[in-house]
Amino acid sequence: MTTSNVKTRFAPSPTGYLHLGGARTALFSWAFARHHQGQFVLRIEDTDLERSTPEAVEAILQGMEWLGLDHDEGPYYQTQRFDRYKAYIQQLLDEGKAYYCYSSPEEVEAMRETARAKGLKPKYDGTWRPEPGKTLGEIPADRQPVVRFKNPLDGSVMWNDMVKGPISIANSELDDLIIARPDGTPTYNFCVVVDDWEMGITHVIRGDDHVNNTPRQINILQALGAEIPVYCHLPMILGPDGQKLSKRHGAVSVMEYHHDGYLPDAMINYLARLGWSHGDDEIFSREQFTEWFNTDHLSKAAAQWDPKKLNWINSHYIKNLNDEELVQAVQPRIEARNGNTDGFDVAAVLNLFKDRAETLEQLADSAMLFFAPFKEADEELRAQVLTSDALDILADFKARAEKLDDWSVDTLASTIKDTLNEKGVKMPALGIPIRVATTGQKQTPSVDAVLALLGRDVVLERLNQVL
Repeated sequence: MTTSNVKTRFAPSPTGYLHLGGARTALFSWAFARHHQGQFVLRIEDTDLERSTPEAVEAILQGMEWLGLDHDEGPYYQTQRFDRYKAYIQQLLDEGKAYYCYSSPEEVEAMRETARAKGLKPKYDGTWRPEPGKTLGEIPADRQPVVRFKNPLDGSVMWNDMVKGPISIANSELDDLIIARPDGTPTYNFCVVVDDWEMGITHVIRGDDHVNNTPRQINILQALGAEIPVYCHLPMILGPDGQKLSKRHGAVSVMEYHHDGYLPDAMINYLARLGWSHGDDEIFSREQFTEWFNTDHLSKAAAQWDPKKLNWINSHYIKNLNDEELVQAVQPRIEARNGNTDGFDVAAVLNLFKDRAETLEQLADSAMLFFAPFKEADEELRAQVLTSDALDILADFKARAEKLDDWSVDTLASTIKDTLNEKGVKMPALGIPIRVATTGQKQTPSVDAVLALLGRDVVLERLNQVL
């Protein structure tokens, strides 16, 4: 199959949020389509009526939008396509490629137990499978049948997986799959097959937990006379401890990462490196990623989630935001903390802290030094720092600062330097007392920059209070 007509899909089940594994699958499917100037389809597989919820659908759509994984078609909803599935089920019944099965769930479980006892693969034994010369039992009057697909008995299902290479499964390993429930609703594996065929999906990129579904789906596609897509099964993502990724590792909704102060471009960059590589490149834009992306560099081994690496990448992206982007990203977080930015150059304040921040939440917390109501240092810190010697040095600095015509970083730096020279002391002897007096804190960014942003009136008033 050529890649000139590439069409991929992301097909989550809305039984929960969009998690990290799903987001990576969506990213790789999207990037493969974009790399080949193809189409990317979003499909919501909501046939599990008991567990699917509108809230989960909304969470998936929000996650895709936040990550910037735009789709060309959809979202399609399987619950809106039941007529299509039922038509194909009837076609298979009419062609003798599917049949009604009246075995109860208890009877099927007994068949499996019998097989296990004999050391065989536990599966449905074909009691209701019609074969030439076979007499079927009497149909129970009180029982609604399921529809089973008539899986081939001989031979093997083979495909060349884009990650795992050639895979072959003997048909004798597979039983006759249920494709419609007693109430007539189609099952997951059948809906997927019909959708992939009718939507023209050329490449199915998904997690390797679907490998066992693939031979069943290929057999159904062949029974329908459909073209078989190319399959690509991605290894799972493990936690830092090598165990399956779970909530304690950070396997939460991707929107939690938005809430926690991660940038979507940083998350895309990090997810891209989970199981894929381009030489030693660590930092790259989504445009570079789509240009470089191919399945040749997908790893066969499981990827490992590393929160420290994610934080490092996120801090890089925060540092590289321009002033407008920085304010836009952090302002809502400041407002959520009831911060007051009136009279401040918000971008200048954020630039003071952004080189130290790993997340936007950390940056907002730091910026509250300026935007929260002033809180004086506690008595213990004041007693420790604001000694009589310190107050003497502060008084000298204040007298010089009051005479400044230009209240700027440069003039304040010179004033601090002159005070230190006059008093014959090192920077901490003045820097720490000034910080405690004007911010209530012992540690801040560069003191001249802090004083410049606080403004003349505020600084002199706070110095007066401690002198």
